[in-house]
Amino acid sequence: MAFRKKIRSLLPGSRQRSSQEDEDISQHLEPIYKYKEEEREFPNDPSADAEVITTIEDLYFQDDSFDSSLYELKKLSEVLDLDKVDEDRDRLRRQLQSVSKKFSELVLENHSAYVKELQRVMELQKSLQTANVICSNGRRQLSEAKKGFTVASLGILANHRKRLQLLSLMKSLHTIKTLQRTDIRLREMMEEEDYPGAIQLCLECQKAASTFKHFTCISELNSKLQDTLEMIEEQLDHALSKTCSSFDTRHYNKVQTAYRLLGKTQTAMDQLHMHFTSAIHNTAFTMVLGYVELGSANGGLNYQKMPYRDMCGHVTVEMYIPCLVDLCKALWEVMKSYHKTMEWHEHYDTQANVTSEIEGGGSSNLEANLNKRYIKKKLEHGLTRIWQDVQQKVKTYLLGTDLAYFKFDDFINVLNLVNRLMEVGEEFCGSKSEGLQDSIRQQCANYFKNYHRARMDELRMFLENEAWELCPVRASFTILNLQEFKFLRKSAHNVMKEEDSSNSPKHQQNETAYFVKYVTSGNPFEIQIEEDEGEDLIATAGGDSDTEEHLQQCDSVDIDSDDSDVPDELKQDYVDELTGEQPLRRNSSLKSRKRIDKPYTKTPPPIVTNTTLNVLRFFGKYMQMMKVLKSIAFDVTISMSQLFDYYLFAVYTFFANDTIDDSSRVLGSRFRTTLKRIHDNLIEQSPLPGQQITNTTEEKKIKFPYPHLSPVVEMTDLNRLFGLSERMVATESLLFLAQQFQSLQPYLESMIPASKKPFLQQFYSQTVGVASELRTPVYRSVATKAIDFEDMIQMMTNVKWDIKDIMSQHSGYVDWILQELQIFDLRVQEIARKVPLPRPVYYILWEHVIKLCNWTFVEGFSTAKKCSNEGRALMQLDFQQFLMKLEILTDIRPIPDREYVETYIKAFYLTEDDMEQWIRDHREYSTKQLTNLVTSAVSSLFQKKSRQKLVQVIEEIDKLRR
Repeated sequence: MAFRKKIRSLLPGSRQRSSQEDEDISQHLEPIYKYKEEEREFPNDPSADAEVITTIEDLYFQDDSFDSSLYELKKLSEVLDLDKVDEDRDRLRRQLQSVSKKFSELVLENHSAYVKELQRVMELQKSLQTANVICSNGRRQLSEAKKGFTVASLGILANHRKRLQLLSLMKSLHTIKTLQRTDIRLREMMEEEDYPGAIQLCLECQKAASTFKHFTCISELNSKLQDTLEMIEEQLDHALSKTCSSFDTRHYNKVQTAYRLLGKTQTAMDQLHMHFTSAIHNTAFTMVLGYVELGSANGGLNYQKMPYRDMCGHVTVEMYIPCLVDLCKALWEVMKSYHKTMEWHEHYDTQANVTSEIEGGGSSNLEANLNKRYIKKKLEHGLTRIWQDVQQKVKTYLLGTDLAYFKFDDFINVLNLVNRLMEVGEEFCGSKSEGLQDSIRQQCANYFKNYHRARMDELRMFLENEAWELCPVRASFTILNLQEFKFLRKSAHNVMKEEDSSNSPKHQQNETAYFVKYVTSGNPFEIQIEEDEGEDLIATAGGDSDTEEHLQQCDSVDIDSDDSDVPDELKQDYVDELTGEQPLRRNSSLKSRKRIDKPYTKTPPPIVTNTTLNVLRFFGKYMQMMKVLKSIAFDVTISMSQLFDYYLFAVYTFFANDTIDDSSRVLGSRFRTTLKRIHDNLIEQSPLPGQQITNTTEEKKIKFPYPHLSPVVEMTDLNRLFGLSERMVATESLLFLAQQFQSLQPYLESMIPASKKPFLQQFYSQTVGVASELRTPVYRSVATKAIDFEDMIQMMTNVKWDIKDIMSQHSGYVDWILQELQIFDLRVQEIARKVPLPRPVYYILWEHVIKLCNWTFVEGFSTAKKCSNEGRALMQLDFQQFLMKLEILTDIRPIPDREYVETYIKAFYLTEDDMEQWIRDHREYSTKQLTNLVTSAVSSLFQKKSRQKLVQVIEEIDKLRR
């Protein structure tokens, strides 16, 4: 109805009509406007038609069921506009005309193709009629042939078919018979260890049995084959376990091929690791059990049922090292088998990759790659597990026995074995073997603590019984000549070999890799009996004449047959200045005197004692322990330093503690600090009567008794210069010990942790480096006693220094001191004939004697009560005469402390104004010497107030010194 209302709205005058008229109009509706025919036609313009076609909406072309009329009617608005409807109608008519024209054109264009296709259809129809005739004829002929066959012909065909079935049955029976006999062949192949062939045959039999499973007899055979396959797997597992203790490439190849045929490669790898774990346990248990039963005196115990940990505690001391060696050997074989297993899989994987690349990809290659990755990962993880098991077994064995009472060589052997095992473990899986280190560290610390205490007591015994006599050794002797340092000789030899073979990496690898060196034969834990090279260090009469030549040189060197340049008075013993007579107590002359201007012309042999050699041997043993167990290297280094400290302190106590003058003037500050440190940290203080001991037990353990000199050492004989030979042997042996200890510094630094190196460097700089300073107090002690300088001072006190005339003759005390120096020189020569006299010792002795002489000159000059200008000239004459004759006695240049005397003599000439500044500038003189200079010697030249002022200055300087 809505649509009708829209139509009515287009008709004029519709609003005035009645409803009845509306019904009539609806029934007889006719168009009011009529268009002429010529008005509905549109011009024939192709371009315009094409544009019109493009204006057609896409909906007209999308669906065949599209209702265009309904679509256009729905587009009409509620209130219809006639002009608009007419315009839409013209548009649609124009579009219809354009489409019709385009369609007619296309039909005309494709008319020829339509004719051809129609002709083909006619031809196809004719062919179908011909085929229908052929089929009808064929059916008719087949019907006639069917009627022509007979029963006999069909019978022949049936018999032929039956024959074929019987032949197939006979073949199946033959196969079944073969399957029945397969069991025997399988057993033969298992005995031959042809596991791949047996499995392949068994799998083929199972496959064949599944083909004939419709036969009743095959069901029993199939069950039997399954049992046989399980038996083969059991034997295969047993064969796999054999590779853990003795790896054989061909055997393992067969086993792995068999598991590959079974499709159980990953299972085989899991089983292999279980077998390795069992092999380690069984090997360790069996090895220890054998030695326990061998050394057991109690036959009532059943060791086989005893746990491994408890059984390790029953190994006797005599059997301990052989058992450890065999245990390490057996466990090495297990690890070597595992290493070879890994190498085999790496080699097999390489071949498998090449084969898979040749054959191409596929699911089999994917599975093979998965197995390969699984095996590789399993073997890599198994390295740590295998080593942990090995480490645990050896650790348990080590903790089962207390090693504190072992001999040193036996203990070193144990450490060597454990250290080598740790090196094998590090090469095996990169492990640092914390378990083994922990097990041996505590035992080693306890052992070394007791061992070091015993060695320190032994050193004290050696020092207190040492006669300090020269031990003759070769001139080329070093610590490397000792048997205890042969490991350093080997290290140096190995370094040279490595340098020579630096261009040969393969050689270096073979020297360091255990799994390369011993992969085919041998064992790194085999005890190699090394030939004892001996110690060629003692100088013999026929073998080493260095010492003898040196002593001969000391006898014959610098014997001057031409003494024309020597004054006649020096050829005499001494000349009494007052009487001019020559005393007859000595017949020796300078011509017959043998001076040691050059104590030697070639390097003398080292000066060592038996105690020195023993300390060096201790060093060697300590370093052996350090080498095999680096975890206690720093503790060993501290103990070595204590050995040196105690030796140094003993030599100082024996031979330098009796110095007459002030030790602070003799000892350097570093040396005093070192002595104090040794005394406080190393020397045990004996308590006074009634005093309680406050030291803790731990402190007492690290301290040692005060050393005492042996009573056989004579230190009071003037002719022997108060034990100069013993002092020289002791001091120079200490310096030789320091020199050898210094050569060990690089090796010690390489062994201790980096954080501990400052301690070692400090020890070498503050203790070893200052050992040479001990020469000063030791030889100064001889110098102070060799000449009675008090007599010289007394003689100088008797000289009158307030003379009025200038003297041309020197004083008598000068000849006396020169004679004493001659005697001192002869005594030194006599000692040098017995003990080689090093040049530094010779110079130090003369240096101290000359310094003491010069000090005595100053001390004697300071005793002058009065001194005139002529007396001052006599002082200079005496000292110049002394210097002239002294330069003939010795070749020390320049003369020590010469300026010390000359400056003091010149002070007698100073004016009152210059004296105060001179005193302040020259504090090397004692308070007594300065006071006597001001109050007595030059008192006539100064006013009383000036003297008092100078005395006050001297007292101020003395206070500052304190």
